[in-house]
Amino acid sequence: MRRLRITLAVSAALAVLITSYGTSVQAAAPPIGVSRSWNRQDLAVLASLRLSELPGAPDDPSNAWDDSAAAAALGKLLFFDPRFSRNQAVSCSSCHDPARQFQDGRKVGEGVGVGSRRSMPIVAAGYSPWLFWDGRKDSLWSQALGPLEDPLEHGGNRLRYARLMQSHYSQSYVDLFGPMPDLGGLPEDASPLGTAADQQAWRAMEPAARDAVSRVFANMGKAIAAYERSLHHEPSRLDRYIEQLLGSDLGGPAVLTPQEVRGLRLFIGKGDCVSCHNGPLFTDQQFHNTGVPPRDANRPDPGRAAATARVRGDEFNCLGPYSDANPDQCQELRFLAEGDAQLEGAFKTPGLRGVALRPPYMHAGQFASL
Repeated sequence: MRRLRITLAVSAALAVLITSYGTSVQAAAPPIGVSRSWNRQDLAVLASLRLSELPGAPDDPSNAWDDSAAAAALGKLLFFDPRFSRNQAVSCSSCHDPARQFQDGRKVGEGVGVGSRRSMPIVAAGYSPWLFWDGRKDSLWSQALGPLEDPLEHGGNRLRYARLMQSHYSQSYVDLFGPMPDLGGLPEDASPLGTAADQQAWRAMEPAARDAVSRVFANMGKAIAAYERSLHHEPSRLDRYIEQLLGSDLGGPAVLTPQEVRGLRLFIGKGDCVSCHNGPLFTDQQFHNTGVPPRDANRPDPGRAAATARVRGDEFNCLGPYSDANPDQCQELRFLAEGDAQLEGAFKTPGLRGVALRPPYMHAGQFASL
């Protein structure tokens, strides 16, 4: 009787393991792609990588319109509009092409000029507290503004953008953000970051006029961010494989090849790739110097080390005048780490979802293939 009780207890425990973890006790052999020898610790790590474990993107207190469908609709129009560039030919989608997972497939970004870093994909970018390879922006809306005034990307100027908004998107803007400022009497072009003539025209403007134009500019970024927050990943073969492991469908069709399974074992095991590429997005959202060779050995890129002062001094940061956040909601910026020697040459850990479809690799496209 005692032996029977023990046998029943073991059988019950094994049944729980089969249901919860898909372990090796099922009589029928699994398909080629599904291994039956993952241990409990492995399965816990794999479970944490599933896309189904990804929560909703965190609210951005600095953008009161981050979850607004109307703002996302306006932002989508702005995202694909090439008029918001110096040559009327570059839009956000030029470097963030939906057909290429919202990146461009080039070693470095190309707008009105040629940059020095690779265009990052923007799907799920709203989960990161720091944007760009070096983290020089602390919100998705602030990030959206950077390329618009960058001389190598869109190359435009702030006042010209405000005029474009007034000419083409006035009603949508008013419905969301309220009345547009009166731009009459102002120069055609002016910006604190444009050409020498743009900067001179900007300095000649009254402070109130500069503030009004900058607020229109900030609201453009907030609308674009609302659109970008609506972009989501689709489940992959890896997600289906893990669901098979954690479920009871060990007799289903093969999902991963034996070689891919071996690679996965290395990724979460001996290779320890998962220590930085973790969670459903396969990134720790942090910055590391991993020894990747610089694009130009004579001019090494300082990465994160040079970005901390930029983000702290940015007029469009969480603590700035165009943020919708209270100061106590800007903890990441308030307690920003600076002066750490390990930040020299450090770059953001890229998310790896769909990465095989996004060559070349690293912050300046140094590697052509995986």
